[in-house]
Amino acid sequence: MFRESALERMEKEHQEWVAEYEKALGKMPERVERFSTVSDLEVNRLYTPLDIKNKDFLEDLGYPGHYPFTRGVQPTMYRARFWTMRMFAGLGGAEDTNQRFHYLINHGETGLSTAFDFPTLMGYDTDSPLARGECGKCGVAIDTIDDVQRLFANINLEQVTTSMT
Repeated sequence: MFRESALERMEKEHQEWVAEYEKALGKMPERVERFSTVSDLEVNRLYTPLDIKNKDFLEDLGYPGHYPFTRGVQPTMYRARFWTMRMFAGLGGAEDTNQRFHYLINHGETGLSTAFDFPTLMGYDTDSPLARGECGKCGVAIDTIDDVQRLFANINLEQVTTSMT
């Protein structure tokens, strides 16, 4: 992907930069000992083409909207549309969660993730003796298609993505 002469030059420059960086750390150390992602993958101090010199662009990175989707699932990446922001939400009955969904949408959410209560997840209706004391706790109680219609009342589902877990 890169000319060998360019990689050799980068390697030399990189070694010089590392020496300069180490010297600067003597005056001002890094804020933390180890930088990492939320998945606990260590983040290097600097990334250069040297890190990907043995990579195949199409196999390992690819184009936006194409496998392996490292640059997003849309061909326009996130230039045309922001990534989905989705808060897991559900409480009480369908109307309660609908109010919460409207609040979230009005505050920037672009996706809705419905948290169902335990009886709904187990397939019990609200009036089942096995659901007693659990309905609407830790999620929304949904028994019928009418509940689903109330859950999404006045929400444009062409503009907001949904997830149900």
